[in-house]
Amino acid sequence: MIFYTSIDRKDYSRKQIIKKMTESSNLKGFEKLFPDTIINAIESLDYIPDKRILLLNSFENRVYRIGIESKSPIIAKFYRENRWANETIQEEHQFTLELKDSGIPVIAPLVINNNTLFEFENYRFSIYPCFGGYAPELDNSEHLMQLGLILAQLHNIGDMNAFEKRQKLTIQTYAKEPAEYLLENNFIPTDLEDAYSTLINDIIKRITNSFEKAGDFKTLRIHGDCHNGNMLTRDEKFFFLDFDDACSGPAIQDIWMFLSGDRDYMSARLNDFMDGYMKFRKFDACELHLIEALRTMRIIHYAGWLAQRWDDPAFPIAFPFFNTQQYWQDQILSLREQAALMDEPPLILK
Repeated sequence: MIFYTSIDRKDYSRKQIIKKMTESSNLKGFEKLFPDTIINAIESLDYIPDKRILLLNSFENRVYRIGIESKSPIIAKFYRENRWANETIQEEHQFTLELKDSGIPVIAPLVINNNTLFEFENYRFSIYPCFGGYAPELDNSEHLMQLGLILAQLHNIGDMNAFEKRQKLTIQTYAKEPAEYLLENNFIPTDLEDAYSTLINDIIKRITNSFEKAGDFKTLRIHGDCHNGNMLTRDEKFFFLDFDDACSGPAIQDIWMFLSGDRDYMSARLNDFMDGYMKFRKFDACELHLIEALRTMRIIHYAGWLAQRWDDPAFPIAFPFFNTQQYWQDQILSLREQAALMDEPPLILK
């Protein structure tokens, strides 16, 4: 999720998506989140909105850019009902504020009257500064080195304490459970169900084998979702945002998303990244065994994430490719390719 980019979908107008996002059923919890409610919620924190509201491209929550009289705009994030407990959200906020206070460039929630999580008419929300920028270029060696420098320092802070409430990245939570949800709720087409079920069983074994090869790796507080959409660059500086998926996991979870392409290309990019990372933090090369296993888990987890939210009207219109025959055929093909990749030796650090 990028707080700072408006929705732009090829086949649907932004107005259509906004309409669908405000037509959600009671199960989704956003059915009464109308503009007046949003404005009143912001006013409850003593802001004076200028009534300009721009819906941004978040689907897990509802995120808006709000104009403020005589001041810079702010970003308001309204949380999905029943997605997180208050303590879980607050632990994320505490982590990002800890990072910010330590000089790590992150976009942290604003602290208002010693709080970062607020409630208005049963809607929980937080406020962020409005901050613009561009996604970094992950094929740029200098960008990768700079991102490595920052992420190593982020991991140093993450290693100082442990999460108590937030999820742990495990094979159970990121692979087995989402796959079971897909099968139990009949998302897999009947003619593909046997193939998918058999493949998932094999995939889980290969993931488990990869984790065993990695050995007793360190678990720490991590960002958890470090794709380039959750990073911004501005004025030759880099910033990390959207810690919704912050969790306890291995450092490599925050690194492998910088890597794509063939083996030689990924090796080159990994070494560019580590040129910066290892200036501030040691890296256990055994974690390289986890790269393709974690990539595979993300494929499964993402499908499960979409499925669990499929009755939210915003999702079918924003993700029209999901839950089609072609999607599941491609999913099976991708997982078979991942099965083969998990059998290959890990990338090598120079």
